Formats: sequence, structure tokens, C-alpha cells
Amino acid sequence: MIERYTRPEMGLLWDLDHKFGKMMEVEVTVAQVQAQLGLIPKVAAKTITQKARFNVKRISEIERETKHDVIAFVSNLAENIGPHGKYVHFGMTSSDVLDTAFSLQVREAGGVLMESINSLEASLKNLMNKHAETLCAGRTHGMFAEPTTFGFKMAGFLSEVRRNKKRVKEALDNMAICKLSGAVGTYSSQSPKVEAMVAKKLRLKPETIATQVIPRDRHAEMMTSLAILGTGLERLAVELRHLQRSDVGEVTEGFTKGQKGSSAMPHKKNPISAENITGLSRLLRGYAVAAMEDVALWHERDISHSSVERVIFPDAFIVADYAVNRMSILLDGLDVNKKRMLDNIDSSQGQLFSSHVLLALVAKGMRREDAYTLVQRLCHALGFGEHLKDKLMAEDEVRALLKPREIEEIFTGKKHKKSIKDILKRVK
Repeated sequence: MIERYTRPEMGLLWDLDHKFGKMMEVEVTVAQVQAQLGLIPKVAAKTITQKARFNVKRISEIERETKHDVIAFVSNLAENIGPHGKYVHFGMTSSDVLDTAFSLQVREAGGVLMESINSLEASLKNLMNKHAETLCAGRTHGMFAEPTTFGFKMAGFLSEVRRNKKRVKEALDNMAICKLSGAVGTYSSQSPKVEAMVAKKLRLKPETIATQVIPRDRHAEMMTSLAILGTGLERLAVELRHLQRSDVGEVTEGFTKGQKGSSAMPHKKNPISAENITGLSRLLRGYAVAAMEDVALWHERDISHSSVERVIFPDAFIVADYAVNRMSILLDGLDVNKKRMLDNIDSSQGQLFSSHVLLALVAKGMRREDAYTLVQRLCHALGFGEHLKDKLMAEDEVRALLKPREIEEIFTGKKHKKSIKDILKRVK
């Protein structure tokens, strides 16, 4: 991923030094367990532990000749260890070290991402609580519907973030796998006991049945969970973009000193963060498709997945982490214009409360179809500057059923606030 969208704490986990560091951790742990079981000399394991080193430049030099990155890595370790280097990678195949080390990398990246999701969760919860009673227009089909509150809007997104957090955690757990079963997964050159002991030391789980690789449905689940997380971010981003439109103006992204919105139009304050997050979510969905296509490999394995995973996993975790963090920053700096929200409700001329007028009339004995027709007629006949409340007050059929204070009460939004307050207890 380009540096622009890479937070250092996530980007460092995907560089070559860190990748080879995880591979070395696997090789050293395997040697220690093998020595413990008497499969290699204890002095060899001790020497491997003490002297195991690698150099990325040297690995690249060897790979230019061998055309095999794992062989190059193992060769570099061995030449640094000395005579006991022959016991490095003993009984293993390339995917044993690659897949197990990859599990360690993903776990670390997942830890950083989960911290970011926790911050987003806190940002949404803060807005939910702060604006629990901040009335605003609810919209369906892009049109006025019924009143809601901005806090209630945020509560919906908070609930979704929590579901996505659970999905990501479950996917991370399902990727915490150790695989040391050899060339086609039959343990013909390595005892299952080695795998079990190494897995325990590395805090991983042995793969139930592997081929030469860990089955890629686990990886597809991981990418899919990140894609769904990104889609949730996009849903929130699109909502914030709509609310920032000039004709709506209910929220505004934070605008720092010296910031400029347009090279040509000095007045512009554009929803750039929300738009950026919308775009990044598209990348995450693309990565998920690629990961699903990696599941079906030829027989016990091929390497068609390898080139894909080298790109999509670093990119997906980096993009997801960046997008989640950018959304947290956006929300923490969001300017919520309560007055504009009320002004927009007023601009509906009372039509946002039409369903509650309908219910009130039905509750007083009017046939539902008759009540619907009456309210619809009054709403559609509203002229400039007129209000549904006044039309109701002037309607004989309505006055016969509803007292003026009952009509007034409908248009206060008290019922909406009360019901929302009760619902918000679900997400506290």
C-alpha cells in the first residue's frame, strides 16, 4: 500500500524484515521442540537459538540464484549459524514456515486493527450519548420521512461496528493456525507432536487437516470480514456525505487552520474524509473477491494464491486500519449543527409528523383508510409557508376528534425522543 494510506504501526508489521523475523521465530521454535523430543541435538537447537540471524539484502542475493525465497531465507540462516545450520528447517517444507509465520503476522496486524476499531467504537458511543435527543429529519429514498435523533443514527452505526468487530475477531481466531505437517500434510517427515508443541509455544492451534498449505477458506474469511467492516464504514461515510450537502448542512467535517477545500472556490468545505473512506472500502471488497478465488488450489497446492496474498493481506490490513482511524478522527472533529437540523424539520411544513397524525386519528375512531386519505390530502395541498398543524386545526373532521393541545403535542417530537431513549439502552 502507498505511504499515504499507511499508518506506521501497521505498515511496519508487513515489511520484509518483520516477515522474515516471524519466519525465523518459527524456525527457532521448531528446532527447540525437536531438540526437546530428541530429534536433533540439543546443542544444535541452542546454537540455532543464539546465532539465528538474517539479512534481507543477502536473502535477495541468494534468491536471485535459487529463484526460491524460502530456500534463500533458510540458506542465509544456516550460513550465519554455522555447522549446526543443517538442522534449520529439519523435516519441514516451505509452506510450514510460510503459513505458520503468516499466522503470527496476521495476529499482530489484527491486534493493531482491533485497537483502531475500539477507538471508532468509542467515537460513535460518544456521539450517540451526546446527541441522544438531538432531533433531526429521518429520510427514506432521500426524502423526509419521520423525525429521529442524530444520536439514534449513530447508535445504529455503533451496533454495526460492534458486529463487525466480532466478525474480525472470529476471523483472526480462525487464522491463528500452526501448520507443520510437511509436503502434502501427511506428517511423513515430522511428527504431529512437534506441530502440537510448537503451536502451544506460539499460541496457535494445529491445523485439523492440511494439504501442503493451511486451507485458504480461513484467509478468505479474514478478507471477507475486513470487506464487511469497510462496507460498514462506507455506509456511515455516505450518510455523513449526504448530511454535509449544502442543501442539508446538518454536519460538517472538521476544518483545520490553513486547510483549503478547492483551488478555485475559496468557500468550499468538502466531505473529503468521508469520500476517501468510501473509496477505500471499494478496495477491501476487491481484496475479498481475490481471497475467495485463492481457496480452490490444484490438488494439495499450487502457488497461484501466493502472489495474490503478498499484495492483498498487507494492503487490506493497512487500508482497513487507515480507514477506521480516519473515520474516528472525522467523528471526533464533526460539527453537528443542531439548529440546521431543526430548521430542516420545520422546512417539511410538519409533514414529518404525518404518520403520528394518522395514528392519532385512528386511535380516536376514524377508519384508517379515511384518516390516511385526509392526511395525505392536507399534506399534498400545503402551499409555501403553510404548516400541516394549522391545516389540521382548520379541518372540521379533525377538530371533532382531536383537541388543539393534542394536535400541538404531535408536532413536538416528544414521543420520538422517549421511544429512542428507551431503545438506546440496548447499545449502552
